[in-house]
Amino acid sequence: MRQETIIQNQKIICNDCLEEMKSMSEDCIDVVVFSPPYNVGHNYNTYDDNLSLEDYIVWMSNIFIEVKRLLKPNGSFFLNIGGTCKEPWRAMQLAMCAGKFFVLQNDIVWVKSITVADNSYGHFKPINSSRFLNQQHESIFHFTKTGDVVLDRLSIGVPYQDESNIERWAHKSKGEKSNKRCRGNVWHIPYKTVKSKKKHTAGFPIELPENCIRLHGLRPDLVVLDPFLGAGSTLQACKKLNLSGIGIELDPYYCCLAEDNLNGE
Repeated sequence: MRQETIIQNQKIICNDCLEEMKSMSEDCIDVVVFSPPYNVGHNYNTYDDNLSLEDYIVWMSNIFIEVKRLLKPNGSFFLNIGGTCKEPWRAMQLAMCAGKFFVLQNDIVWVKSITVADNSYGHFKPINSSRFLNQQHESIFHFTKTGDVVLDRLSIGVPYQDESNIERWAHKSKGEKSNKRCRGNVWHIPYKTVKSKKKHTAGFPIELPENCIRLHGLRPDLVVLDPFLGAGSTLQACKKLNLSGIGIELDPYYCCLAEDNLNGE
């Protein structure tokens, strides 16, 4: 049974995402950010994460069709997906599927952990194997309807180490010279280990949707959608940025977690 909760301008809808999106008005969303089930047998309580590849692609195609219908002409759709050791093509397969409906404007790499010289930063899930390497990154595919959506690149920019480059490259933010440069398409976003029941075991850190939303460009009337809400990271980012967010989640348990996390419990 469909249930809806609103917490500080964040709407949590407990329902099947396809059913819910089909009931929404066309061109009503500015930014879509989500990480779908990877179809790798993860225990999601309500959802069966063991579809055949053919059924999985058909299902996700239907999701993408609805995302395209809901997304405004100049909107942004950020798809977070990773592969597995045994199915390393999964991210590419889903990106190719989404590419039938959108233009891939940016291909972003989310680095969860990296080693520089002898120092490691971040966290990853170790793989006990003599054949495979530990997987320390995932993909964030930035899709748009046209491929020419203007972004606010410096909203997530990084400071110049040599400030003489500010004048040389004439980087500007809202008409004024900025001491920041574009961060690029490799984002190091560490995440915390899951030690609490109030976490989604396959969720992403709040900084990931926050970066995506900021990159698209902030406006007070911006509306953000996450049709696979999980424990609510995207809506937590919207709350932080004072934006309206809509999250759809099939599992009542995760809806409760999202409510608790939005309430700071």
